[in-house]
Amino acid sequence: MKNEKDSLTLPLLPLRGIVVFPYVIVNLDVGRDKSIAALEDAMIHEHKILLIAQKDPAVGEPKQEDMYKMGTVAEIKQLLKLPGGSVRVLVEGSYRAEMQEMIDNGKYYEARIIEYKEEVKDASIDMEALIRAVVHKFEQWVKLSKRIPPETLVSVVMIDDGGHLCDLIASHMSMKLEDKQKLLTLVDPAKRLECLYDILARELEILDIEKTISDRVHQQMGKTQKMYYLREQLKAIHKEMGDGDNGYTETTKYKTRMMDGKYPAPVREALSREIDRLDETSSASPEAGVIRTYIEWLLDLPWKHTSRDKLDIKMAEEVLNKNHYGLEKIKERILEYIAIRKLSNHTKAPIICLVGPPGVGKTSLAASIAKAMGRKFVRASLGGMRDEAEIRGHRRTYVGALPGRIINGIKVAGTKNPVFLLDEVDKIAADFRGDPSAALLEVLDPEQNNTFSDHYIELPFDLSQVFWIVTANNLAQIPRPLRDRMEIIILSSYTEAEKYQIAKQYLVSKQLVANGLEKAQLQFMNGVLQKIIADYTRESGVRELERQIAKICRKTAKKIVEEGKARIRITTKTLADYLGKPKYTHTHAENKPQVGVCTGMAWTEVGGDILPTEATVLAGKGNLILTGQLGDVMKESAQAGLSYIRSRSGKLGLDDKFYEKKDIHIHLPEGAIPKDGPSAGITMATAVVSALTDKKVRNDVAMTGEITLRGRVLPIGGLKEKVIAAYREKIYNIILPKENERDTDDVPEEIRQKINFIPVETMDEVLKYALVKE
Repeated sequence: MKNEKDSLTLPLLPLRGIVVFPYVIVNLDVGRDKSIAALEDAMIHEHKILLIAQKDPAVGEPKQEDMYKMGTVAEIKQLLKLPGGSVRVLVEGSYRAEMQEMIDNGKYYEARIIEYKEEVKDASIDMEALIRAVVHKFEQWVKLSKRIPPETLVSVVMIDDGGHLCDLIASHMSMKLEDKQKLLTLVDPAKRLECLYDILARELEILDIEKTISDRVHQQMGKTQKMYYLREQLKAIHKEMGDGDNGYTETTKYKTRMMDGKYPAPVREALSREIDRLDETSSASPEAGVIRTYIEWLLDLPWKHTSRDKLDIKMAEEVLNKNHYGLEKIKERILEYIAIRKLSNHTKAPIICLVGPPGVGKTSLAASIAKAMGRKFVRASLGGMRDEAEIRGHRRTYVGALPGRIINGIKVAGTKNPVFLLDEVDKIAADFRGDPSAALLEVLDPEQNNTFSDHYIELPFDLSQVFWIVTANNLAQIPRPLRDRMEIIILSSYTEAEKYQIAKQYLVSKQLVANGLEKAQLQFMNGVLQKIIADYTRESGVRELERQIAKICRKTAKKIVEEGKARIRITTKTLADYLGKPKYTHTHAENKPQVGVCTGMAWTEVGGDILPTEATVLAGKGNLILTGQLGDVMKESAQAGLSYIRSRSGKLGLDDKFYEKKDIHIHLPEGAIPKDGPSAGITMATAVVSALTDKKVRNDVAMTGEITLRGRVLPIGGLKEKVIAAYREKIYNIILPKENERDTDDVPEEIRQKINFIPVETMDEVLKYALVKE
């Protein structure tokens, strides 16, 4: 009950992480200066001090808002100074008190309080029932937790007063600070007992769950120990009987597999050694699992197993032609290897690197090669690989070690002579874990890979019979030592004619099946496929072309289902209904000869294109202005072309000092597209000569080639794509470097017959053919 006297002021001792109840004796270690001063002042006067818990124990100098309101007035029984300046005090809680105001007098904290002293009354029937219920729960908690000695339990249950009993039980239990403070705040003994009963019930549920988990763990441990003892007893029995393992252990099974299989002598030695180690190691030991995994890897690898090659050249050629259009160089190389294998069994498998833009069929071609030769096919993607261990494997000293991708691929194939594809070799990266491309040097070296050593296997494995196919998009990004070990075959981008044949022979039928259509339900009329290629795709391969055909098939399937049509025909006029407006347009040549306008040719990853070049002469101070997003190489070509023109000014009919009063502006249209390369030199020089001499350039001539200061025309690359681009624009006269004349064989026969190739060695010859004669 609340005391009727006026409020009382007592020294205050803030507590960290502890709540002191009335009737409880507690030892406290005090270290804060103000707290020690409060204790010393209390010892001088009435030995009484107010104990209140902090809300946050981390606060060093608490304010009133950092303290709970309800605390305990305690009597100091003993004070002992400890080394280091701290104090140990023995206090006994007397009664509850509510702090009205916290005062800092400079030396220590004081608190103005209202006292709550409980009067012992005869227990009512309800109170008696509450006391018995709480005592029962507390007995159960003591038995389950086993944290309180039995004699303490006896002393607690002998108390008749409900409030005193509740405070004593709460002081013995390990509960949250908030729960203890809640019990301290409840002044009414009945409400306090009800709250303690709820806390005890919750604690009993938690203890019951802990006991269930503990029993389950002990049961599992007992089972493991039982199995271990049974195995050891079984071993001892077989040893006493003198019959070895008698076929009951896994070591015998491993030995049987080793004896039945074909393994080299070093592998048999390693297997015997590891099987004996496994036999001597406890099955419960982690080391047993490591040994077991290593033995299984050695047993599963095809050390001497090879698949039989199909050496029928005609059948192989049919398989390659059935799945791929064009790609004559790589097909010819595969047929050559099959022919050599038919003559000799001791030839080494080639290491071929297919270099070309995305979508030209490098990866699918490797699968077709395996099918044509009757070999297993394995693929490993190297793109983004940074760890050398991905190739050579991890050493067995590391936890979770496994072989690298090479040995893993051989295991998956089940033979030692599969067709092994290493995809995207130009996208390998390097970091602190090593350089995977350096690890590939051993794999792809015909003189070394017959004794390839994986860090995990630690035994030489023969990779010389593996047919290696490596793919890359950019040859320049492959390290030179690795490039030197491979046979490079360049796969150029498809021409529009080749794309048309691929779509007609392969893609349309493939997408009809994929979208549930019959051949008679969808018909592409003349010119449709060509229009899709020209207006809706701009790529080196045929992936986007296949996606556009698939889009038409999907829309056709929807129409057939919704409208019930039996057949749908796609024409050039209705194509936009299925694919929308055309995405791309081609750069067109001039329709008549003009001054300062020359038609060049460019190579891109998505095929060839013509490159109109404009030049004009302005009054100025001899500046050369270049626009149209030109790269450094093209800028240097323009400078070289201008220097050539200045050196030949007399022959060209120009004033020797023409450049002092004139600015020359060279522009390549489509300025938003970056352009670079060493093949526009003669084009820019011709345009400038035309602008300076006021002579027109033929519009039916396209040219490509680099220029030197002396006017020599240097060779270029990508002639096939450039010629096809000019042919598409109906330009049939091509000026090209003399050294590129041999490359005209790569141009398709039907185009080559209609083109007039004009090989040149000097810039004088270029001007002779390019400028319109008066």
